[in-house]
Amino acid sequence: MQNPFLFLSCLILPSISFAQTLEEREAALPENPLKEAYFGEIHVHTSYSLDAYIGGARLSPDDAYRFAKGESMVVNGAKHNIVKPLDFCAVTDHAEFIGEMYSTQVPGAKGHDNEQLVELRSLTKFEEQEAWFVKYVVTPNRSGSSKHPPFYAGPETTRSAWQLMIKAAVDHYDPGEFSTIVGYEWTSAPNGGNMHRNVLFRDLNVPDQPFSALDSNDEEKLWDWMEQQEKEGRSLLAIPHNSNASKGMMFEPVDNAGAPIDRDYAERRSHFEPLIEMMQIKGNSEVHRKFWPADEFADFENSDSIQNSSGREFKKEFFVRAAITKGLVYDKDLGANPYKLGFVGGTDSHNGTPSDVVEDNYQGSHGGADGPIERRLTKDITGWIDGKDSNPGSITGVWAPKNTRGAIYDALRTRETFATSGTRIRPRFFGGSDLPANPADAITLVKLGYEKGSSMGSTLNKLDKAPTFYVHATKDPDGANLDRIQIIKGWVSKDGKPMERIYDIVVSDKRKINAEGRCTIPVGNTVDITTAAYKNSIGAIELMSSWTDPDFDPSLHALYYTRTLEIPTPRWSTYDAVQFGVAPPKDTPATIQERAWSSPIWYKP
Repeated sequence: MQNPFLFLSCLILPSISFAQTLEEREAALPENPLKEAYFGEIHVHTSYSLDAYIGGARLSPDDAYRFAKGESMVVNGAKHNIVKPLDFCAVTDHAEFIGEMYSTQVPGAKGHDNEQLVELRSLTKFEEQEAWFVKYVVTPNRSGSSKHPPFYAGPETTRSAWQLMIKAAVDHYDPGEFSTIVGYEWTSAPNGGNMHRNVLFRDLNVPDQPFSALDSNDEEKLWDWMEQQEKEGRSLLAIPHNSNASKGMMFEPVDNAGAPIDRDYAERRSHFEPLIEMMQIKGNSEVHRKFWPADEFADFENSDSIQNSSGREFKKEFFVRAAITKGLVYDKDLGANPYKLGFVGGTDSHNGTPSDVVEDNYQGSHGGADGPIERRLTKDITGWIDGKDSNPGSITGVWAPKNTRGAIYDALRTRETFATSGTRIRPRFFGGSDLPANPADAITLVKLGYEKGSSMGSTLNKLDKAPTFYVHATKDPDGANLDRIQIIKGWVSKDGKPMERIYDIVVSDKRKINAEGRCTIPVGNTVDITTAAYKNSIGAIELMSSWTDPDFDPSLHALYYTRTLEIPTPRWSTYDAVQFGVAPPKDTPATIQERAWSSPIWYKP
């Protein structure tokens, strides 16, 4: 007779499960050696950013992560959701006043009953909130002598707010499904020039409180603090944004002591700042039509009205393409490149809504300032930009073997990243002198790219023949078809000048690329402005090709990055105009060509 206890154990034991640690869960996840594209947000503000709270944001860091995962939230008085959930997210509230916002929002917190905070909580009109914000925050923060306002209740409130932000990241981390990254924004704005950085940590080994612009508005002091964090065993990086609004300070030829950039400065900056935010609601920082008239796609979310506030004025050297090409000159002269920057995207939403970037679902980005459609089309976001000149923002893509906090961070650190203008295009980019031309299919392209070449974000060294590059992109499954993939090349001429050139590598609809490497035939336009609709009857679902640089000189420093463009689609302002029953603004483009930018591949002799 069969042992009844053995029979019983066979029924019971398979159902027993043992709780795994977080590390075991992460390790148990399978890795894809060809890597997956993961999409996320690394620049969003919640009610713990004072300016967001002033504008009406009431979503907490916890709420923001829930929104990122697809939950509906009340935004500007109405239920709203992201449409497509994210793979990862970092809430990056301004470090400067998180303690004040903890006192404001947490009953019983130290300082909660301060009369100025009682006044703040009582304000209901946008104009009153705006005046309060200008008085207590904007004016002192842009005077060059930033300090805590009089209602600050002390460092313990800052630490409490920081712990709340960390807890939200801990609570919502789900390895394999959704990764959270602990971070914050260092918000320096000397004389109104944007020098902001988002600071991200690889894991939960984080300091007791963040280093803010109230500690110092000098980015070199921020790097000093980051260096100390590394000595204490922490891993972190910083990401600058809005170089277009930096008044030139983002890419100055001198350090903050006024001395010319030297090798030590270049190496420190490249180490602590491996990435730059290419685009957000306050504009596209790649290029501007004024300074790149030969680039027919440079007229894209240029955000000219940024120049109407704080004495800002656009110049070519403020933009990313100019900076990364100038970085090659520094590399040649110093042996180190301060602007070896991979590309990421963000929104800078002050609604607590990560990557709320869909053009036909736009709810604004700054609460009452641009929440109502009429205000969004006719008013401004005070101190920054006209509502109609803003955009829903950008999104970060990474190529990683699995969706864990560490794997996402490592992709950011190694610059295997891309930015999109909100669409979920998936671009691949590889380069190397041993890559065979014309791979048979996309899987072969990726396998060969990793086996015989280098991916986006990498460096090719001392080649004796021209590199071959693989480009591949698939459309957003729910978005528009693709127009073309371009390679933008930058290099240093023999006389030391930064140079650049655009090549069309592959285009849709059987159009031709001429001997100069350009396709001069537009893809077409199916947009009906009166209904804010378009047809995917042109363009391609997928584009793929290989290209060998015909003008390669192995003695010259160079870089290459890709720009993938969709066919024209309606801009958010056109969708809003149709919904509101008015004509689209005449001085605002009615259509756009959404796009993705890969991080560069560099060549160093």
